Amino acid sequence: MDFTAYLKERIALVDQALDQYLPAEEKRPQSIHTAMRYSIFAGGKRVRPVLMLAACETVGGKLEAALPAACAMEMIHTYSLIHDDLPAMDDDDFRRGRPTNHKVFGEAIAILAGDGLLTEAFKLLSDPRINGDIPAATRLAVISEIATCAGTFGMVGGQVVDMESEGKPEMDLPTVQYIHTHKTGALIKAAVVAGALLGGADEQGLAAIRRYGEAAGLAFQIADDILDIEGTTEEIGKDAGSDEARGKATYPAVMGLAAAKQEAQAMMDDAFAALVPFGGAADPLRNIARYIVERKN
Repeated sequence: MDFTAYLKERIALVDQALDQYLPAEEKRPQSIHTAMRYSIFAGGKRVRPVLMLAACETVGGKLEAALPAACAMEMIHTYSLIHDDLPAMDDDDFRRGRPTNHKVFGEAIAILAGDGLLTEAFKLLSDPRINGDIPAATRLAVISEIATCAGTFGMVGGQVVDMESEGKPEMDLPTVQYIHTHKTGALIKAAVVAGALLGGADEQGLAAIRRYGEAAGLAFQIADDILDIEGTTEEIGKDAGSDEARGKATYPAVMGLAAAKQEAQAMMDDAFAALVPFGGAADPLRNIARYIVERKN
């Protein structure tokens, strides 16, 4: 398959749907809707929604069944980035090569823009007018999975441990693994599990997709750690070297750069192994895992 064309097509589909589902800028209050859209359409890679669509199709589902939830996932991810960039957290000036939300709209609106995106996401996930063809039990399972992976036992919990570990002179591998699997990996796992649920996966298929998501999610964050060292500010769209400057708990900091690269490859191999039962239907998921590890931004 032509993965570049596949990715471009899926990103365009998600962007079009996001434009439809998000409140228009001219809707009152205009300031918050403008801020929400500013970060949503700042050039994201759409890894999570594309993963969700691919997982849905891998288990035999229709892409349309997962598209609203895929958009909701991108809203949740973007809210987390807006809040992550705030002065009280990572204090970043740039995201995806553009000034961060609080630099453009101020801290108060940035906080509320994140809140707005999170709330809109769950409105979208639960709206029966949009998801009426999806069985109620499936919708509830998807909402539960995403909420769990976004909350204190997932992304939020990982962010807390990340902040608490910053600047500590000694970092251990279990702590780094906890941060990575929760702060970043949890939403990636949620994306593929939700896609599989919406695609009608059986118990065995769902378990295999979950294993893939866990491995791919960890590989994604290890690759981010490596990019922070090897990439330039222009390539990665934010300040390069910021992890080391802040004393962040990362794989290269604990294991060394070479071992971190080996671990990212091992996670990609684990992700591939989980997809064996799906044969060629899982090629998009395989290509996304490869892209996660080999990307330059």
